[in-house]
Amino acid sequence: MSKRPVSFHPGFTLMEVLVCIIIISVVASLVVAALGQARMLAWRVSCASNLRQIGNAMFTYANDHNGTLPPTTHVTGSEGYEIAWIYALSPYLNDIDEVRICPADPHGPDRLKGGGTSYILNNIAFDPRYDPFGGLMDSYNNLFRLTNPPETFWAGSISDSRTGTSVQNDHTHAEGWDAGWGTFISDIEPNRHRMGDSNRAHTNGSSNYLFADGHVENIPAIEMKRRFDRGENFARPPQ
Repeated sequence: MSKRPVSFHPGFTLMEVLVCIIIISVVASLVVAALGQARMLAWRVSCASNLRQIGNAMFTYANDHNGTLPPTTHVTGSEGYEIAWIYALSPYLNDIDEVRICPADPHGPDRLKGGGTSYILNNIAFDPRYDPFGGLMDSYNNLFRLTNPPETFWAGSISDSRTGTSVQNDHTHAEGWDAGWGTFISDIEPNRHRMGDSNRAHTNGSSNYLFADGHVENIPAIEMKRRFDRGENFARPPQ
């Protein structure tokens, strides 16, 4: 009986193993990046939907109040928070707790517990200003007084640097934005929708903004910074 010759099947060489590991690592990193990008885009769309719902609720509320918009806690104070905009709009929204929190907000769960919101209103547009004697200086909190709604900023994403997560953090301090970019990012997170951590200037991403005609616009942070660098205060309603 003859014996068959023994065949040998050599295994992978070290170089082949290293090449396989590199290929797998590259593919894995691409998959992770793609998933991160998809999640970021999904959160951005959800955030835009929240702002559109807030805008629609604003119009319905104003229709029931002779064109007047709901106030912020800058006007109502902490003791009158139940008439501030978050709660004033509740009857006009299916689920205020869902709409008032942005899925990309890292402090969202704390804001939900504290009665706060991921979105803040432009206080110049919503809170009338009075002189020291009680006289009305300017007011944009009525739909009938707006001269250019598509260019009038209403709401945006609250800055991560804002202290506190309670209902009192529901409005900007936009008069101070005349001082430039640093004051803007103390109120607004201009790169709420981004990949990874924020850079120092908060310019590596974009954010959603609600305007007085109800449309929501996603604006890159770097574009917003250019506007402030030109001396533009984004919050002041155009005349």
